Amino acid sequence: MEFLYRDLGQQPRGAIASVSLSGQAANVWLMDTSTFSAFKAGRGGRAQGGRATRSPVNFEIPRSGRWYVVVENGGRPWRGRWGVQVLPPQPAPIRTTRSGALGSIADAIDDAHGEGFEAAYDVFISHATEDKASLVRPLADALRARNLDVWYDDFELKLGSSLRQSIDRGIASSRFGIVVLSEAFFAKNWTNYELNGLVAREMHGGRQLVLPLWHNISKSEVLAASPSLADKVALRTSDYTVEEIADQVADAIRR
Repeated sequence: MEFLYRDLGQQPRGAIASVSLSGQAANVWLMDTSTFSAFKAGRGGRAQGGRATRSPVNFEIPRSGRWYVVVENGGRPWRGRWGVQVLPPQPAPIRTTRSGALGSIADAIDDAHGEGFEAAYDVFISHATEDKASLVRPLADALRARNLDVWYDDFELKLGSSLRQSIDRGIASSRFGIVVLSEAFFAKNWTNYELNGLVAREMHGGRQLVLPLWHNISKSEVLAASPSLADKVALRTSDYTVEEIADQVADAIRR
């Protein structure tokens, strides 16, 4: 895989890595040492970033340590020019919070990535195969009909794709994640892998990123499987139609 990178060295939490681009759009990522090592070895990893469509791209360093900026074009040659400037930490701005059940999700969208790029996907949908026909496929189609970019395995995984790498990239480059909680969801390894990735991003960013949907499951069942998820604001699929769920998600993204 072809890529360019800059070693930013040791940086304090809150510093700003400002990446300037010219000539061609590219994927721009901020990575810590372990993620960069995995990326170089072709194992993927969870990085902050996405498809940059304007310059500069500004990343806030989330914790003190050694950091890298990577520029790539999906394995294809990139012919643009670029540079990186590291700015000292800035005082945290005072911000307001949106109201409503999905308000915190909309706030999370503002912070999920650095400034100056468009995420590859608006929504990552984590789900069990058993829930595809009854909910997930119609929901994915409804979200796409609302002009949202959706990471849904039937749309993204092709013959020969690396499942884990594709999932990792989807999680890393989506603005937030819809998690369809059901009995089948909690019984599977892959869904728990995806959930762990989304929660890691949420903890890393310090703001809510996961939007749970409870699908034919009770609060006591969610509580037994995951007490932390049971405490999150969720939409019950029994209370809303697929179209209504899609409307709420689209409204949260566009606030």
